[in-house]
Amino acid sequence: MDTVTLQEIKESIRTIPDYPKPGVQFRDITTLLGNARTFRRVIDELVEPWSVAKVDRVAGIEARGFILGGAVAHQLAAGFVPIRKKGKLPHTTVRVAYSLEYGLDEMEMHEDAVSRGERIILVDDLIATGGTAEAAVKLLRRLGVEILGACFVIDLPELGGSKKLTDLGVPVRTLVSFEGH
Repeated sequence: MDTVTLQEIKESIRTIPDYPKPGVQFRDITTLLGNARTFRRVIDELVEPWSVAKVDRVAGIEARGFILGGAVAHQLAAGFVPIRKKGKLPHTTVRVAYSLEYGLDEMEMHEDAVSRGERIILVDDLIATGGTAEAAVKLLRRLGVEILGACFVIDLPELGGSKKLTDLGVPVRTLVSFEGH
């Protein structure tokens, strides 16, 4: 990716200090999504490594992963699979628990959303500690799919999430990184 595109993407992300708690620098992509040119470039960059690969489905993590994942799936002519918080899906689901800073949560997907052996890309807006993405990987693998990679617009490398996924054997694609939390 050229430095002009990288800078344009980074500058389109709003930073909100002390949200949702003191000391956190919240990276808000709603400003990026509102800029049609930059949004298009982000999707093109997220798709690029898999543009010639056979991708069956794109799995997006609630909620911003739905926006990005849907656009990535469209570009790849692949299906889309939502991974949601517990209790949000109407049909039979499979579920996995994962740790948060303040406790446990669960995510789920429809048990028939993917088929064994399908080739999947995981998408979300940001990777920080990697807990949510790691749980999504475990959920998808439980259903027997091949995870080609995980892609995120933003990486917070100090928090170790990208390394956590790489250690699980999942290639990680991020576009920009920010220091701190």
